[in-house]
Amino acid sequence: MKILKELLRIEKNPLKGLLAIEWAMFGYMLLTLLIIIFCYTKVQNPHAMIWGRIQLAVTTLLMWGVYRMVPCRLVMLLRVIVQMSFLSWWYPDTYEINRMLPNLDHVFASFEQQLFGFQPALVFSQVCSHPVFSELMDLGYASYYPMIAAVAFYYFFARYKEFHQCTFIIMASFFLFYTIFIILPVTGPMFYYQAVGVDEIARGVFLNVGDYFYSHQDCLPSPGWKDGFFYHLVESAHEAGERPTAAFPSSHIGITTILMWLAWQARSRLLFFILLPLFILMFFATVYIQAHYAIDALAGLFVGTAFYWLFRCFKIT
Repeated sequence: MKILKELLRIEKNPLKGLLAIEWAMFGYMLLTLLIIIFCYTKVQNPHAMIWGRIQLAVTTLLMWGVYRMVPCRLVMLLRVIVQMSFLSWWYPDTYEINRMLPNLDHVFASFEQQLFGFQPALVFSQVCSHPVFSELMDLGYASYYPMIAAVAFYYFFARYKEFHQCTFIIMASFFLFYTIFIILPVTGPMFYYQAVGVDEIARGVFLNVGDYFYSHQDCLPSPGWKDGFFYHLVESAHEAGERPTAAFPSSHIGITTILMWLAWQARSRLLFFILLPLFILMFFATVYIQAHYAIDALAGLFVGTAFYWLFRCFKIT
């Protein structure tokens, strides 16, 4: 009851304007809207994309209006949750834009081959095929959104004064990752290997597929133990919203790297050490399930760290 009363208590100095994450969303919306307008004849679903943006903008303004009428922490939390839920719409939207550009997977797969002498995404699951190991990998990958929720809720309940900056760092980083994905059309192994053929990939043949993904979204099934609980969770997520987009750098690794920095910043050993094994599993899982090349995961570590320190410089109140 005490927590509920605190959530419903009217704030003494409520924020009058939009949240930092809402401004970040509108900024990204404007950028992508301009791209859609300038490429209107090439975009496959321009009307749906524009209408979707209108719906997101109206929902954001409605949530702002509700908070103005009832300026309490619960409504503030709902505003943030709504923005984070929009990510499930923004992610496949990157595919609608970047499929107009020629695919670059052959460049990244070739560099991967030169760097390691083989394709880690192809070999990893073959060498480590035990059901327990497979489930651990899928557990790591499936922990992505729970990890985000854990950090956001920790800051909301334990460090409310830093809550807005925490969520801004997370959401602004997502939008910057999505901007990169739009201009760098790399699909990742599960889509590229399917397009070229696994046998060709194993022989070191990396074809330039050009605009193949403009009209194709078929991908390989996830490797691993197909009777596993977490395996089915990952496969269900792929069937629901996966698109041939967003491979380099890995936003899964980048965002979870940011979460680890935020946990460290919070000086909560419990939060940090709960997230740490999931973070380690996530790093290897992205390659194991063939969502990313190994270089995507490595780049995610560095880019995520750079984004954290970049957006930490913004003083959000």
